[in-house]
Amino acid sequence: MAAAPSHFNALGRALVQQGKLVQADANAIQAEATKAGISFIQQLIGSKKLSAKEVSMFAANTFGYPLLDLNAVDGDQLPTSLIDAKIVGNHRVVALGKRGNRLFVAMSDPSNEQVMQEVKFSTGMTMEPIVVEDDKLNIFVKKITEGGGKALEKMVEDVDLQLPDEGELEAETAASVEDIDDAPVVKYVQKVLLDAINAGASDIHFEPYEKFYRIRYRQDGVLYDVAQPPLAIKEKIASRIKVVSKLDISEKRVPQDGRMKLTLSKTRAIDFRVSTLPTLFGEKICMRILDPSSATLGIDALGYDPDQKENLMTAIQRPYGMVLVTGPTGSGKTVSLYTCLNILNKPGINISTAEDPAEINLPGVNQVNINDKAGMTFPAALKAFLRQDPDIIMVGEIRDIETGEISIKAAQTGHMVLSTLHTNDAPQTLTRLMNMGIAPFNIASSVIMVTAQRLARKLCVCKRPIDIPEEALKRAGFTEEDLDGTWQPFAPAGCDVCKNTGYKGRVGIYQVMPISEEMERIIMKNGTAIDLADQSRREGIKDLRQSGLIKVKKGLTSLEEVEGVTNE
Repeated sequence: MAAAPSHFNALGRALVQQGKLVQADANAIQAEATKAGISFIQQLIGSKKLSAKEVSMFAANTFGYPLLDLNAVDGDQLPTSLIDAKIVGNHRVVALGKRGNRLFVAMSDPSNEQVMQEVKFSTGMTMEPIVVEDDKLNIFVKKITEGGGKALEKMVEDVDLQLPDEGELEAETAASVEDIDDAPVVKYVQKVLLDAINAGASDIHFEPYEKFYRIRYRQDGVLYDVAQPPLAIKEKIASRIKVVSKLDISEKRVPQDGRMKLTLSKTRAIDFRVSTLPTLFGEKICMRILDPSSATLGIDALGYDPDQKENLMTAIQRPYGMVLVTGPTGSGKTVSLYTCLNILNKPGINISTAEDPAEINLPGVNQVNINDKAGMTFPAALKAFLRQDPDIIMVGEIRDIETGEISIKAAQTGHMVLSTLHTNDAPQTLTRLMNMGIAPFNIASSVIMVTAQRLARKLCVCKRPIDIPEEALKRAGFTEEDLDGTWQPFAPAGCDVCKNTGYKGRVGIYQVMPISEEMERIIMKNGTAIDLADQSRREGIKDLRQSGLIKVKKGLTSLEEVEGVTNE
C-alpha cells in the first residue's frame, strides 16, 4: 500500500483508517486537489466517492463536533462581519453567531487546525466548530464573498468623506473644490482608506517622488508598498484629502495638521489624523487611523502578564496619585491609557482628558484638544480641569515643568492622574521628571506607578520550531532555570496569511513598576535611574527584556523580535 503523502490532511487519514476510503483513492484525490488548488474535501465530494452528507456525518462523529443542516439557517441573518471575507473565501468558513467570547463557525472539515487558529487569531475569539455539508457551505461562502466584493464597491460609492460647509471654505479653496471633486479621485481615495482599515493598518503614507508616486500602509509596525498611482494625480489626491480634513489646499509651503471621519455604518466610524509635509516633489501626507474599537479590547488583549495586570489594576483603582506610561512613539501608550480610562469610565466618575490631539472618542469622558495658538495649552487645560470637580485627569504628555508641576499637585490633592512620557524604561522616567526641575519630594509623594512598554510583532500561525544554541539564549537573558527543556522557541516562517513575513499582529511587552517605600527614599536622595533599576530588580520587577523573553517562551513572538524592540 502506498504511503500517504506528507501533506495528507487529518480528515483523509481518518477516512482511510476507518475503511471509508481506500488509500490509493485518497492519494489520487489529494493529488488532484493540490493540482486544482482546492481543498481535499471539495475534491473528495467532486469525485463522487462519498456524498457531502456522508462526509459531514463522518467528520462530526469522528472529531466530536455538532452537526448542522444549513437549510435551516437564514443566510441573510448571518453575522458576516465577524470573519473577514478573504478568510471566508480562502478557507470556506462561515460565522453562524457568537456568545460572549465564543464564535460558532460552520466548516465542512473540522480537522484543519491551521484554519481554526487563523480564525481565532483574526477574530480574537474562541472558535467553536459546527460541521456542515460542504455543498451547502459552498453556497453560503459564495454569497458572502461575492456580496463582500459588492459591499466594498457599494461602500466606496456610499461612504462619503463629507466636505466642510461652503461657508467654512476660503474663496480660493472653494473655487478649487470643483477641480478635485471628480469621481475617480474621490473613489480611489476612499478605496485606499477602506483597504487600509480592512488590512488592519495603523498609518497610510502618500509619498511623491520625482519619477513615481507611492502609497504605503504600516502594518504591525512595518511599512509595505500597496500602490503606485499615476504621478499625474498626486496633486488631486493631496487636495482631496486636505479638503475633507479642513486644511487649506492653497497652502503647500508649510506643514498642516487636520482630522477627518469615515462613517462605515450607523454603529462604526473611523477617524483619521492627517499630517501634510512639503517635500521636494510635492506634499507627503501621513494619515494615522484612529479606530475607537482599539480602546475597548480590554486589558487582557494587551499582553500584560498576570502579575503586571494585577499591579496596574490596583494602581489605577486608587483614589489619587499619578500613573505614568512611557515608551517611544508608536509603542501603544495611547491604547494602554484609553484602556485604563475605559475601565474607570463609570457613571459615578468625572473624567477629563487634555490631548494633542484627542485620538479616540470615548463617550462619557470630557476630552479637550490642546490648541497652543488659541491659548489652550496643557497647563491652561489642567488649571480649568481642577475647577471642574474631576475624579480622574488624563494628560496626553508631560512636556515641560509647568505641566508636570500642575499634574503632580493634582495627584497630591485627591485626583488620579494618568499621563505619558517619552523615556526608554520605567526607572529613567523618574529621573527625567527630576531633570525637568520637579522637586524629588513631590515626585516621591505623588507617583505611584510607572509602566514602560514596547510592541513586538506576534508570530503567525505558520511559525516553525527553531533550535537556538544555549549560549545565545543565555546572552539574550535566559537563566539556567529557564532552559529546562519544557518549552520550544519558534521563528517566523511565512504564508499567505502574513504576506510571507512570518508575523501577524502585535503584542505588548511591559515593565510595570509600582513605586515602593524604598524607591521613594532613593528618589528623595536624588538617586539615579541605575539606583532605581537595581532596586526594582531586588523587588522582583521584570524589565522589558525579561517580559519579552516570557513571550518567547510562550511562543507568541521570536527571540529576534524581542531583542530588536528591547535593545537599549
